[in-house]
Amino acid sequence: MASMPIDPKVTATSLAGNPRRRRKEALIRAGLIAAAIVSLAVSLAIVLSLAGEALIFLSRVDPSTLWSGIWSPRRGDFGIPVLLAGTLWVAVIAMAIAGPLGLGAAMYLSEYASPRVRRRLKPIIETLASIPSVVLGYFALQVINPQIVQNLMGATNTFTIMAAGIGVGILTIPLVASVAEDAMHAVPDALREAAYGIGAKQRTVTIRVVFPAAISGVVAGLILGFSRAAGETMVVAIAAGATGQAPLRLNPMLPGQTMTGAISSLAIGSDSVKTTDVTAVNPFDALYFVGLLLFIITFSLNLVSERFVRRVRKNY
Repeated sequence: MASMPIDPKVTATSLAGNPRRRRKEALIRAGLIAAAIVSLAVSLAIVLSLAGEALIFLSRVDPSTLWSGIWSPRRGDFGIPVLLAGTLWVAVIAMAIAGPLGLGAAMYLSEYASPRVRRRLKPIIETLASIPSVVLGYFALQVINPQIVQNLMGATNTFTIMAAGIGVGILTIPLVASVAEDAMHAVPDALREAAYGIGAKQRTVTIRVVFPAAISGVVAGLILGFSRAAGETMVVAIAAGATGQAPLRLNPMLPGQTMTGAISSLAIGSDSVKTTDVTAVNPFDALYFVGLLLFIITFSLNLVSERFVRRVRKNY
């Protein structure tokens, strides 16, 4: 078999491409690498600053005060269970709202809505994420708590964990809906067509074919929503009744303190007291310890989400 003739104009230099284009691509590559390094450096600096100040706080505080049933920095009581209970209640209530509504919206947009309707409705749903959290905090205080929590659930307090959780749930709906809808929309049409070919109804295709095929993205969206709910600040600071002295309460119909609410109170100084003793515990230093705990919780959730997605992800 005769070999193909070699064009004398084709050289190694010509195959390498235009030198000007190569320089542009090298600059873009260098810029992207620099952006990645800066992002990593900033994240590492934040973690190190939190860890350093948290260790100083732990070296000065009595460990027994960290497990007390009250959060009162002015009195030297740093009951972490109080903050964990409030944060967990808010996140659970929020996901009880955002989970069904977000997944329902994702299923409708992916499987039932026409392409035209999907293009119009999805941006509207995602617009909920642009609502300032302080606005939704006052909405939870002025509307959700008196009209829903008090009238329908029988609460008697002006500030409640339940109202804060519902408000945070409204903020979390767009995140859950967007991530889950993208995962469902990415499922190949061949799976749907095969199910329809054997006589399956649209509801069956959605629940038993599309949803299981997109489960990795759906679970990732739920975990991201939980992390978002646990890290919300303004809604819980306004609607949950975050105060400088909060006992351990397991009833969501009562006021409570969360990790983010405690951080905001400490940051503005409402829970701090001035002292001239350099060896004494400064309540302001608890901000770094609580912030480090919150970072560990959200980072762990992200790791679990990433590991789960890699484990159950399916290639089509």
